[in-house]
Amino acid sequence: MLDIDEMGQQEIQGFLQQVGYGHLGCIHEGKPYVIPMHYYFDDPALYLFTTEGMKTHAIDANPEVCLQIEEIHDPLHWRSVIVNGRADRLTEQPDIDHALQFIKEHNPTLSPAINRTWVDSWGRAEVIAVYRLHPSEMSGRTTEGVSSQS
Repeated sequence: MLDIDEMGQQEIQGFLQQVGYGHLGCIHEGKPYVIPMHYYFDDPALYLFTTEGMKTHAIDANPEVCLQIEEIHDPLHWRSVIVNGRADRLTEQPDIDHALQFIKEHNPTLSPAINRTWVDSWGRAEVIAVYRLHPSEMSGRTTEGVSSQS
């Protein structure tokens, strides 16, 4: 039988620092909407980087969101964290610059997207949006905890 353990808050924070990618759940026009999302964890907040579109409209309309982060090695070895909270769009340029600097330092693969402006297939200019997620609750589960190793 698979032994699943609760992760402690310190373990959850370390996991959030390490991974940097998850799935954001929100409500779009009354329906659940889940999208892949890069983030940066700067205790106690998480910063989300995206471009203007359906997800930003959903978050702006209902900022209560859920971010799920996982690491799966195989069906018997995995970790998963859920962060519930409120996502507020950063509107002050110093706050945006501060968050983007962290994102660039910790996730350099996003630098090309951050540093350029492009036009999508409908002729709309892509606009960057950065959110600060204030966690109200964080929980985690793992198959690699203390009781799993006994």
